[in-house]
Amino acid sequence: MSEVINSPDLITLKLKEKQSEQNRISPAANVVLHIVFIIGAIFTIVPLWLVIAASLTQEQVLVLDGYRFWPKEFTTLAYRFLFMSGGGGVALAYRNTIIATICGTVLCTINVGLYAYPLSRPDFRFRRLFTFISFFSMLFNAGTVAFYVLCSQVLKINNTLFALFLPNSFSAFWVIIMRTFYKANVPDSVIESARIDGAGEWRTLIRIVSPLALPGFATVALFAAVGVWNNFFNCLLLNNDRAYFNLQYTIYEILLSVQMLKEMAAQQGAAGVAGVIGLSDMPSESFRMAMAVVTMGPIVLAYPFFQRFFLKGLTIGAIKG
Repeated sequence: MSEVINSPDLITLKLKEKQSEQNRISPAANVVLHIVFIIGAIFTIVPLWLVIAASLTQEQVLVLDGYRFWPKEFTTLAYRFLFMSGGGGVALAYRNTIIATICGTVLCTINVGLYAYPLSRPDFRFRRLFTFISFFSMLFNAGTVAFYVLCSQVLKINNTLFALFLPNSFSAFWVIIMRTFYKANVPDSVIESARIDGAGEWRTLIRIVSPLALPGFATVALFAAVGVWNNFFNCLLLNNDRAYFNLQYTIYEILLSVQMLKEMAAQQGAAGVAGVIGLSDMPSESFRMAMAVVTMGPIVLAYPFFQRFFLKGLTIGAIKG
């Protein structure tokens, strides 16, 4: 009887039950946490809803009555003006931005994953040197002039779609994050077992390490996508051809045009813009809100897909012995 009570399996089970009891949240704490998360969600959703409602509100009503949770006078003028004033440029900019985001995200994830993996292995002889090179590039850079000369004269990517994503296809910061993630989530015993079974480095990385590191890849991909989507500087510096403008820079140009036309109307009393819309009715505040909705919409909708990969990556792979 004593052997049954003191068996290792039973002791392990009791320890797990005791640890589960220690980690269990009391009902009162559970209610408090739910309230805190609900309040946080409200603080996140309410500003977003106000922006959407303002973009669908008539300009004069928005100026006089301010922001409301529901449009007092519903109109899509800001969106129609946004796409009409672009003369088809907004649709082209959307296409360029989507292509650049997809290509930049894939390229950045692959580059960061390949660079960080050898740095995480203790048997890699030059890991300290390459870690220092990566970290040094985070602290110092050659400046805008050297960046422009490299992209335009050496790589020759100015006035191309490559200018929108190629300079953002690597991040030293994410290399350090992925290196730490590899060390924390990929046990050395898994790699050693793969080597004993005859797997090479590439097969070990693709078939064994990558599934275990899927949450890290998803995190890098998400932030890389956000960075490429919101990038404004590369297009401003490298692209002069409107055929290769991205969404952020195209909307920036439209906003400058709207401000210029309103200033001209105030000074000269102009009656309209090309007979399409009166300057007195031209959206300004609602136009800014519409731009915010147009630019943030796709990237917000893409987040649930990354969330699915987060959850999948947390449960895939295990050590069996």
